[in-house]
Parts: sequence; C-alpha cells; structure tokens
Amino acid sequence: MTDTELADELIGTLIDGRYRVLDRLARGGMATVYTARDERLERTVALKMVHPSQAGDPTFVERFVAEARAVAKFSHPNVVAAYDQGTHQGLPYLVMEYVRGRTLREILRSRRRLTPAEALAIAEQMAAGIAAAHHAGLVHRDIKPENVLISQSPSGGSADLVDSVVKVTDFGLAEAFLAASDGDPTATSTLLATVAYVAPEVVRTGRADPRADVYSTGIVLFEMLTGRVPFDGPQPGAVAWQHVDQDVPPPSQYVAGLPRSVDELVVRATRRDPHARPADARQLGNELQRVRERVMTEAATTALPQPVDATVVLSKVGGEERPSWARLPSRPRSAPPSRRPTSGGVYSGGNRRRRPEPAQTARVRRWTLLASVAVVAVLLAGGGAWWLGVGRWMPAPQVVGLSEAEAVSTARQNGLRVEFTEPRYHDEIAAGHVLAQHPDDRIRKGGVLTLTLSLGPEIRAVPDVIGAELPVAIRQLEELDLEVVEGEQRYSDTVPAGRVMAVEPSVGEQVRPGDRVTVVVSKGRAPIEVPALIGLPLDQAQAQLAQLGLVALVQEVENDAPAGQVLVQDPAPGAGVEEGATVTLQVSKGPPTKPVPHVEGRPCGQARQILEQEGFEVSSIGNRRVRTQIPSPGTGLPPGSEVTIICV
Repeated sequence: MTDTELADELIGTLIDGRYRVLDRLARGGMATVYTARDERLERTVALKMVHPSQAGDPTFVERFVAEARAVAKFSHPNVVAAYDQGTHQGLPYLVMEYVRGRTLREILRSRRRLTPAEALAIAEQMAAGIAAAHHAGLVHRDIKPENVLISQSPSGGSADLVDSVVKVTDFGLAEAFLAASDGDPTATSTLLATVAYVAPEVVRTGRADPRADVYSTGIVLFEMLTGRVPFDGPQPGAVAWQHVDQDVPPPSQYVAGLPRSVDELVVRATRRDPHARPADARQLGNELQRVRERVMTEAATTALPQPVDATVVLSKVGGEERPSWARLPSRPRSAPPSRRPTSGGVYSGGNRRRRPEPAQTARVRRWTLLASVAVVAVLLAGGGAWWLGVGRWMPAPQVVGLSEAEAVSTARQNGLRVEFTEPRYHDEIAAGHVLAQHPDDRIRKGGVLTLTLSLGPEIRAVPDVIGAELPVAIRQLEELDLEVVEGEQRYSDTVPAGRVMAVEPSVGEQVRPGDRVTVVVSKGRAPIEVPALIGLPLDQAQAQLAQLGLVALVQEVENDAPAGQVLVQDPAPGAGVEEGATVTLQVSKGPPTKPVPHVEGRPCGQARQILEQEGFEVSSIGNRRVRTQIPSPGTGLPPGSEVTIICV
C-alpha cells in the first residue's frame, strides 16, 4: 500500500480517541498535514503525520519528534504552537496550532515581490518568533518562505500584509546551540538547511548559532523585496558555496527606488562574517523596527500634501526689494518744521519745500500703475493656466509588452518614478513583462508610472486527489477553476469504494483554468479473488482459473524450473477481478538447451575437450577413438548435462 493510499484512509479516523481527521491540507515528501477536530477541547488543529516510507528511518523519526520537543520549550504569538505528539499505527504524528492563511511562499508565488512596508512588517514578526527560540536556547536552522505562515489580519483584510499575523513553523531541524569554543571546532554535521537560505558558516563547518538564523532571515527579506534569491542554480552544492564566496548584493541592485536604510539592513544581516551581523534575532528585530518606522515616516511625509492653511515663514520685503511693477507711489516726506523764522517772518523747515503736484498728473500716474499691475496679473494668470493645463504634463512612454527592466529604464530616462500593482495572469504576454500601465496617455513630469506585470499564462498542476472522497476531490479541483467530469467507475484492490483512484490528466500535469479533468472513482474490491498459482503445473492452474470463470493467457519462458511450471502470475494472488478477466501466466519451457556436438571417430581426449568446451559433463569408456556417444549427436541438452563416449 502506497503512502498516499494510507494517508488518505486517515480522513474520518479518530486518532488516540481524541483527534478526528477532517481533511488533507498538504502533502510533502516526508509527511502529510491534515485538519483535525480535537474532540476533547472542541477546536480545530493541524495534524502532521509521517509517511510510512519515512517511519523506518530512525534519524528522521527522531528529528520529527524533536520538532515537538523544541517548540514545547517556549511559547510565542509568532510561532506555531505544538500541542501534542504521539504515534498512530506505528507512524509518529504532531498536533499543532491550525493557522488559517497562506505560506509566504504562496504569497510570493502570487505577488512575486512585496512593498518595503509589507516585507519589513513580515520580517519584524519573523524575527520576534525566532528571537523567542533563541532565548530558549534553540536555533531554527531552516528559515525559508515555506516555513512562514501568514494568517488573516485582525482587521479581516486578507490582502493587508502589513496588518497580518506572521507565524514561524517547522522546527524539525532546530537544535540547541553551544558556544563556539565548546566541543571540537573542526567537527561538521550534515548540511540539512535549504541551500538558497543557508548561512556561510553552516556550509563550511555544519555549525549553526543564532547568527545563522539572522542570515537566513536576511535572505528571506531580500527575496520579499526583489522576488528572487541572491544565489541560485541547478546544482545545490554550487549554490551553497556561493554564500561562502560572494557577498549578498543590496536589493536595490534588482529593484530601483528601495530606501537606502533597507539596503543597509539587508547587507548587514547577510554579511559573510557572522560577527558582523546582529548577534541574534532580538537585535535584528530591533533594527527591523527602526528601519520600518523610518520607511513609514518617509512614505507618509512624501505622500502628504502641504495644507492650504499651513503657516509659512516669509522673509521681510522692504519697498526697495519690491519689483518695479509692485512699488506704490511714494508720498512726500516732510520733516517737522523748524521754529526758526526766516527773515521774512516765515518759518523754515530746513528742507526745501516740494512744489505741489498737479492733480491731473497724479491721476495719470495712478492709472498707469494700475494698468501695469493688470497686465502683469494677466501674464501670470496665463502662465499659470498654461503650466496647470499643458506645461507640467508630458506624453506617457508606452512600455506595455516590455520586460520589467526595459520598462523601468524607459521610465527613468523620461524622469519618471515606477510603482507596481498586483501582477496578473495573461495568455499572450510573457511572465515578467508589462501587462498594463497607468496612465497610458499623458503623465505629470516627474510623476509615477504605475505598472502591472504579467504572470504569464495561468498554468497550475493537477492536485493530488487520489484516495480522496469524490465530493472533496471535486471541491479541490473546482477551486482551481477546473471542469470536473466523472469517468467510468472501476474496481480497485487498494482504494475504497467512493474514493478517487485516478485522474486524467494525471496528478502533477500542467493545466489551465477551464480545462477538463476526468475523475475515476473506485467501486471497491472486485468480486472474484485471484488464486495463488505460482509453482503449480500449467494444467492445474488453468483448471482453477476455469472454475472461477477466468481466462488464462500463457507465456512460455526459458527457466531452470521444470517445463510447464507456473513462474509468474498477473494479477497477483489475492487481487480482485471480474468474471471473464484474463490472468497472465508465465510458464517455464525448462532450462535452455544446446545440441550435443558430433564427436564420433575422434580421439577420445579430443572428443572430451570439445564436449567440455560446450558445457557438458563427460564420462568415457576406453581411451582410443570414439565409436559411440550417448545421447546421439544433435540431441538438445541443458548445459551441465552428462554425455557418455565409448572409445575403443
């Protein structure tokens, strides 16, 4: 019985009299995760069951059980809690907190990359959970997007990643860390961590301390910001050594416009020298918090417009500093008159009196000034209208269909900034190319060009629904927008009645939304049980099959077994078949034979040599020439048979 068949039979099972298995969540290479109902505490939990193929590996089982022991040492809101551990029919299992949400890997597969605010918020919560493990004396050793769960935000918005709750899971590789001076400094251990996120010192020595988790978290932050890991390739060993030989580049090398503080944090967290990184996840979390607050503040400052009633400090402008068209006519300045009388009895003020200006001249000057002001106002109004209506705008560069790098380069050449929206699937535009832009006609100079990237054709794999009940399988397939068709039911020795035994296209094949998937449901075990026929003579085997209404198909093969003996049968003994089914029997033709060479008339010694070279045993009578050989020449005998020669 395969792992999948056994795993699917767990649905509906009550484990340890407490956990009722409800449905399968995910199936990995070593374990399957289900939702289950804790009937004692009346809550939904996640149940992680080891595959039968792994249960015989003591090292793996110990590591699996160690996950429960590791998480049981501490409790934190950003760590998936372990509730229980046990064994069911020889298979170890863990009972864990059930988190409603998606893995970070699923989000990155959908979004490709996140905004700095989202990435920093997720990384800060990751660091908080990992810091709790470090405080308990544990190193996670396998930080990667697959081991980070993003639950629905408290506000109820599943898309609001900044407000979502992040939980770190899968402490199966976690181990207690020691000081660097403890033990043998040259000792190494098997490299188990995922190579895309592994710290350089783990590659070199196999040792891991909290700074290794800091490095891996920095790589995850790099991937959230850029949509890629810094080192990749087809050979895992070569990828691992890139961490040792090369520095992690700043994320802005791949995504323009990232804040400098974010670049510096990623580079600091992923330095090759462990001593140059934050000492543990707590220190990393503090730095993440500071950078996140700075990024949020800068974003808010940039986005907020200046209020119309904001207080503005203006420099003092005197009359001489005004432009000529804004100066008002000056009034005559008169000093206080002097009390000293002139010779004519008239008081003199010390300054010569100005002659009074005629009223007509004053009116002309006032009208001239008002006209000048009006002309300037018209010019200013016209210029402002031109700027608001035409001058500050430019034609938007057309970047639809270009690659992301080409589109960003084109926008920069036009003095524009670029922002990205949620990518979408498209059947014609290749993944990583621009699917849509906004605006597409004209754009404000220095403004923001918003781009939507294509995810390429929406292709997905047929899910593994083998062994699932038909309604469950239909629901899983329809959730992927696939059309489900029920095929003809068949008998199965391993899949219970009413459960899926096959799909077409087969599990793992690529399909598109709307494609048809045919589901074949088991009718259970067939009514006739095939008897055991191996070792029987052919006539007896045929007689038994005939009594059951089955047909024998005979295939003869050379074999050392006696001729006519049944060697192999298909279907195997105990299998269920319908009446009239064919049972194939491989039957021995006996050992392969060789013709006995003609040696009559040859010297006895020469005849013996010829027969032995052909693989026969030789017995002789006399020592001259061969008069008679038994059996006669040309007779077919198996190698090793005895040939007698009479030499007289």
